[in-house]
Amino acid sequence: MLNGKRILVTGSDGFIGSHLVEHLVNQGHEVRAFCLYNSFGSLGWLDTLDVEVKNRFEPFLGDIRDPHGVKAAMQGCDVVLHLAALIAIPYSYHSPATYVDTNITGTLNILQAARELGVSRVVHTSTSETYGTAQFVPISEEHPLVGQSPYSASKIGADQMALSFQKSFDTPVTVLRPFNTYGPRQSARAVIPTIVAQIAAGSRQIKLGSVSPTRDFTFVTDTVRGFAAIADCDSAIGEVVNIGSNFEISIGDTVMAIADVMGVDVEIITDEQRIRPEKSEVERLWADTTKAQRLFGWSAEFGGSIEGFRKGLEKTVEWFTKPENLAQYKHDKYNI
Repeated sequence: MLNGKRILVTGSDGFIGSHLVEHLVNQGHEVRAFCLYNSFGSLGWLDTLDVEVKNRFEPFLGDIRDPHGVKAAMQGCDVVLHLAALIAIPYSYHSPATYVDTNITGTLNILQAARELGVSRVVHTSTSETYGTAQFVPISEEHPLVGQSPYSASKIGADQMALSFQKSFDTPVTVLRPFNTYGPRQSARAVIPTIVAQIAAGSRQIKLGSVSPTRDFTFVTDTVRGFAAIADCDSAIGEVVNIGSNFEISIGDTVMAIADVMGVDVEIITDEQRIRPEKSEVERLWADTTKAQRLFGWSAEFGGSIEGFRKGLEKTVEWFTKPENLAQYKHDKYNI
C-alpha cells in the first residue's frame, strides 16, 4: 500500500518521527515531513540526518493546532502517520491545557483534514501510558484505559477521537500504541537518556525518581518498523494495536544494565523533583504484542529478554557517547 504513495509524517522533527522519516526515505517512499514552525527554520533532529536522506524528503513547517496549516500539509498525501504530540508527563502537571490543545485538538485537525481530503490511511500514535498501572500482564489491547496523568488523559481523548472518526465517518484510521520507545536522539526527559547522559558525562551518582516501576522498553527501529507495517495492513483499520518488546524490567535494573554496558559502577540517588505524585505513577507496563504479530507479522528484534534489551542499549550508548551528540544534552539539569 505504501509503494507509490506520498506519506505525511507529523512530528517529524522529534525522536521517533525523525527515525521514521529516515526509515521511509531509505525504503524509497515519498515523504512530506511536518515539523513544528519556528523562526529559525529548524527541522529538529531531521537537520542531523545524512545529506543523502535530507535531500529526499519534503519539509513542511506548521503547527497541528492550526487546522488550515494541517490541511495544507496534507494536500496531495495518501497516508498520514500522526506522531506530533506533547509527551512529557511532568510538564503535563504544569500546563495541562497545552496537552489538550496539542494532543486532542491537534489530532482532531488531522482527522478532519484526512476526512475532507479522502486520504487512504491515518495511523494515530497512542501510548502505553493510556493503560495506567497494569491490572493484568502482559497488557493486551482489551486492558482498561486509565488516565493517571493529564498527559495520558489527553492521549486517551485523542485515541477515542481517532476511533470515533472511523466509526462515524468510515475514515480509515488505525491506532498504534507503542510501549516505551528508546534509542538515539531521545530527549533527556526520558529515563534511559537521563541515565546514559549522566554516566557518559562522568557522573557515578545517578539522579532518578522512583526506581521500582517496571517498563517494556522498545528500541526505536522496532517502533518505526511497526508504523510502516501497520500502515500497510488493511485489516488494522479501526483497530488499536500494541507494539512493545514483550519484556519487563524495573527502572532500577535498567540502571544496572546500562552501567554494565558502559563498564562502570554507579549509585542511584533519589531526586525528589523527579518523583511523580503517588497516584499518578504508572507502576507496571508489559506489552502483549500478539495482535501485532497476527495482523501484520510484527515482532521486536530487540526484545523478549535481557539480551535483546542489552543489544538496544549498546546501540543507544554508542550514539550518546559520541562527543558531538552528548554535547546536545544538559545532563546536570532536570528537564520536566
